[in-house]
Amino acid sequence: MIRLNVLLRFNPETIILVGELAQDKKQIYFQYDQDFIGKDLWLSPYKLPLKHELFEHKERDFGPVFGLFDDSMPDGWGLLLMDRFLRKRGYDIGTLSVLDRLAFLGEKTMGALIYEPALDLKISDSSPFDLHNLSKQSYDILSGNIDIVLPQLMNAGGSPGGARPKVLVGVFNEKMVSGETDLLEPFEHWIIKFAAQNDFSDAGPVEYAYSLMARDAGIKMTETCLFNTPEGDQFFGIKRFDRRDNHRFHVHTFGNLIHSNFRLPSQDYDNFFKLVINLTKNHNDLLRAFRQMVFNVFVNNRDDHVKNFTFIMNHEGEWSLSPAYDLIYSPGPGGEHSMTVLGEGKAPGKADIYNVGKKNGINKKDINLMVDQVYDAANNFQTHAETAGVSKITLKKIDSKIKHNLNGFSRG
Repeated sequence: MIRLNVLLRFNPETIILVGELAQDKKQIYFQYDQDFIGKDLWLSPYKLPLKHELFEHKERDFGPVFGLFDDSMPDGWGLLLMDRFLRKRGYDIGTLSVLDRLAFLGEKTMGALIYEPALDLKISDSSPFDLHNLSKQSYDILSGNIDIVLPQLMNAGGSPGGARPKVLVGVFNEKMVSGETDLLEPFEHWIIKFAAQNDFSDAGPVEYAYSLMARDAGIKMTETCLFNTPEGDQFFGIKRFDRRDNHRFHVHTFGNLIHSNFRLPSQDYDNFFKLVINLTKNHNDLLRAFRQMVFNVFVNNRDDHVKNFTFIMNHEGEWSLSPAYDLIYSPGPGGEHSMTVLGEGKAPGKADIYNVGKKNGINKKDINLMVDQVYDAANNFQTHAETAGVSKITLKKIDSKIKHNLNGFSRG
């Protein structure tokens, strides 16, 4: 039997034992520590409520482990790095369990959950942190040109979620260091993304333009910017919301809260809004969620799957909707939104948007205001794109699609 302690690491001085994960053959179990139950911190209220019982993971169609711990795991890019790195170290990838992978991550996780005993492979690299070099390594790995994952890329790029290559960095002015763990002051935690094979050649400026457009639309985001290299690269970066100084915050994605597999589009914004109200008890969070839905529809962000919406828990156990992230032009699966709007995924219209808002208790005045604000920001994409340095070819393609989406949503 494999056993793993789960801990909540709010900061270097505050580390709380949550419970124990165990694997017996192919079955996964979890049990809360008795002392943790009394702290009233509901880390996963729907699938792992605070109870003394032994939980058995039975929803194998969802994934190999409870959603609470799946949010500690990377997705496509991070798993690719992990597999290639461990294979070169002599590990049989086919025999690795999800608990082995969590042990490999240890405390190099997103959010506040960490795992012990960690599998310490002493991954170290004293070379300067070079974004251009890391980007080139990432592209070569994705292209299948190399099999070797250098330690610096494994450290910085092995834990974030999502399919696109990315690295965790510490940033202060023009200085940059690897940022997967605690940072020395005054460095701050950021995520920097590299382009995937199917991205626009100017993917960094495009996502930066989308972040400018999102703020113009009233969307709450953390700070964003373009990171430039002497070689002429422009990489999109966003400040992390699960870190503040070296304080860590517990995060849980919508999909993993309810055990909905993000690879199988099956959810509707109506379900998302109901969970927002149930979990946060905050109407303003509902309005933020609705505004982001309108934004995604208008600007053709159809990669709006259930792991691209996250909730964040403060140190007192209170939940709120996280700042928005992964806002980008995307055609979506089969040309549809990953999450439907009252069942409509191909071309959500005005009636769909207004009806789902009213169904969830948003009054028409607020709906009108948000639709108009997002409409104006989306209609102004060209300005944001020019500010971000998006190429004329990419600008024209995206702007044409946005203008098509805005048909039928004239102001007022």
